[in-house]
Amino acid sequence: MADSIEQISASVDALLQDFDIIAHNLANVSTAGYKRRCSVFTETLKAQQAGAEQTEDSVTSEAAFDFSQGHIVETGRPLDFALFGKGFFVIETPEGPLYTRNGTFHINQNSQIVNSDGKIVAGQAGPITVPTTIGASQLNVTGDGSIGAAGTAIGKFRLVDFADNQEKLVPVGSSCYWMPEDIQPTVAENIVVKQGYQEASNVRMIDELVNMIIVSRLYEANMKFITAQKEASSSILSVATG
Repeated sequence: MADSIEQISASVDALLQDFDIIAHNLANVSTAGYKRRCSVFTETLKAQQAGAEQTEDSVTSEAAFDFSQGHIVETGRPLDFALFGKGFFVIETPEGPLYTRNGTFHINQNSQIVNSDGKIVAGQAGPITVPTTIGASQLNVTGDGSIGAAGTAIGKFRLVDFADNQEKLVPVGSSCYWMPEDIQPTVAENIVVKQGYQEASNVRMIDELVNMIIVSRLYEANMKFITAQKEASSSILSVATG
């Protein structure tokens, strides 16, 4: 019985972690470039409910990112950029590069293109500086990320990919990711930059709400089981002690 209680308690802990993951996804349903997290635990339980064969060892509380393409939404804003295909923008920081799909950019007081946090967006030759004589509305960005205005080349976004190592990216907030230094990115291929668009979050609200209902019901069922086991143990002790 003790082993059974321990297993149920572990399941409850995993369900609580799942609930936090789902809540975080829902909170970012409108965040440009956000990639949903999916729990291995919830996905396994859903597969079991569907009748698929799963071993007990496969039920864990691990989470992974779903890097699937989000919908491309037109904004008309000249400093909004969506990526279509596999890859990331590079954000320069004092601690090292970060990677993002969120292309909502601005021009700072130094005329450099930066993200919403004021961090510099990397170009192939370093920071991208827009001449003060050129307004944001004059910028023209081609599909390969080349930036120009009035026939003048300004720079080109640095776009990278991690191929099979993508799952090793670590979230650091603001839709940015960090990658361990021993894993180096490659130049992104087959990727298109679309100016005046944003890549929407790939969170599907209906799916997340369904997952939340499943997790809530499983949590309630597990708690009822634990309560029943405790009551049964109390009854046995009462009989044994007379």
